[in-house]
Amino acid sequence: MAAVAITTLADVIAALGGDLHGDAHTEIDSLQPLAEASARSLAFLANPRYQSQLNESRAACVIVAPALAEVAAARGAAIVTPDPYLYFARLTQWWAARVRPQSAARIHPSAVIDPSATIGADVDIGPLAVVEADARIGDGARIGAHCVIERNARIGAGTRLAARVTLGFDCSIGERCIVHGGVVIGADGFGFAPSQGAWVKIEQLGAVRIGNEVEIGANTCIDRGALGDTVIEDGVKLDNLIQIAHNVQVGAHTAMAGCVGVAGSAVIGKHCTVGGAAIILGHLSLVDGVHVSAGTAITRSINKPGIYSGMFPFDDNASWEKNAATLRQLHALRERVRALEKNLK
Repeated sequence: MAAVAITTLADVIAALGGDLHGDAHTEIDSLQPLAEASARSLAFLANPRYQSQLNESRAACVIVAPALAEVAAARGAAIVTPDPYLYFARLTQWWAARVRPQSAARIHPSAVIDPSATIGADVDIGPLAVVEADARIGDGARIGAHCVIERNARIGAGTRLAARVTLGFDCSIGERCIVHGGVVIGADGFGFAPSQGAWVKIEQLGAVRIGNEVEIGANTCIDRGALGDTVIEDGVKLDNLIQIAHNVQVGAHTAMAGCVGVAGSAVIGKHCTVGGAAIILGHLSLVDGVHVSAGTAITRSINKPGIYSGMFPFDDNASWEKNAATLRQLHALRERVRALEKNLK
């Protein structure tokens, strides 16, 4: 992080708490990784596996857990806290507010706003943004350049849209959300009926409903429902380049890494995680607390919390189904072979 402001450890402790071991007047001008920190940087150590970097680090101060307090204090200043990673997360928010202060709210002269739209207090609307009829934007929202807020869409208070975000007709997003550039919310779901070798479009008549404190990464797409709505509950975190298909439901505080694909009408529980490039097939359900490893293909519903992983080489479908069925019996077959070998001895 660039050194653009100077503070002291006393300021950090006053803002975030923690037990300081060292000189409170020590000046800090940047936040840096432990191995790259300078003599005026603040770093953190959350994973004990990287303890070897501690003595070699030039950081002015290191944020550590109580178990490493003595070791950290022996090399210099330390802030001791039960959860260094969480402390660091809050520190980055505090630091960003200092070095990237929010500009004064204004509506750019080139923005196009329908007279029937409702714009709250202290809303910032950037250049060439479009706000269509009957749209509603809550207090303190930030709408980036070239955003399109379509008819009857709703944006909650304090939500921030980066440049070139599209919020489709009748879709809504809650309060204090962050939506990064290129996101499309409310495009048509992929629905077509076959007819004599061609495809007949199924109009997507639902919408997208997004809760509070959701973050959506760049170029992610969330499709509107075919009849009911696509629903993203409070606190969900989506990485870049994710596809959420029509009528999907994602439970509160679930997180998905980049390039995940979720097919239509899948229901994902609360507090789940989905690793990068994993796929979840349509009409499946995952209970709360399911954790899907990167690259895994979820091909059946999961009714028990836990960690799930797996990839399988592709083949023609008939062969693949036979091999997959055999693979699922592999453990039982192994035990039978062991029993037979035992009896032969």
